[in-house]
Amino acid sequence: MRAAFSALWDREKEGFSNIEFSGRSDYAIFRAALTQAGHFGDSFEEDLKRFRRAYYRRLPGSLKANNGLVLPGVIELLERLKGESDATLAVGTGNFRAGARMKLRHYGLDHYFVAGGYGDRTEDRAELIAQGIRAATRLRGRHDTIFVIGDTVHDITSAKANGAIAIGVLTGTTKEKTLEDAGADLILSNLEGAYTRLARPD
Repeated sequence: MRAAFSALWDREKEGFSNIEFSGRSDYAIFRAALTQAGHFGDSFEEDLKRFRRAYYRRLPGSLKANNGLVLPGVIELLERLKGESDATLAVGTGNFRAGARMKLRHYGLDHYFVAGGYGDRTEDRAELIAQGIRAATRLRGRHDTIFVIGDTVHDITSAKANGAIAIGVLTGTTKEKTLEDAGADLILSNLEGAYTRLARPD
């Protein structure tokens, strides 16, 4: 995102300096950067399209260069849930839809998720979760229990706003007490053994 923004606007500056990424939508992050750089105006929609194109061109190379990894317990949990006939796996992410799919595909996780809510058009994190719930409902019908798993305060508060069980994971930069204060129903150090814990969230 930084490389794309610099290529289009501020080549000599860091376009996203002092802008919070964690738990926010890409739409909100880009809007904040454009505003901070003094370029926000009537051409915002066209600027957003240009930025997305530049970002998508650079994302595959960035993913390869950064040597990321799938965290412990993630695949185990996804495999267990995939095998549940009454469970639906949906993404609720602030990433642009195309960017999210590219990232999931890069790590071999895209085939697990059948629906989602994405950060293409909203700054409201709770709306992303609502989109994911609606998409899952259209595909599989109403679900009696909805879990939202995330590592930021935004994940927890958006889960509660949608009447979901909020699962905080300490794999990001947010402290346990902060997630607890935000209203997390359950906090895990990572997702190893999470399937058993989710079956008994209390």
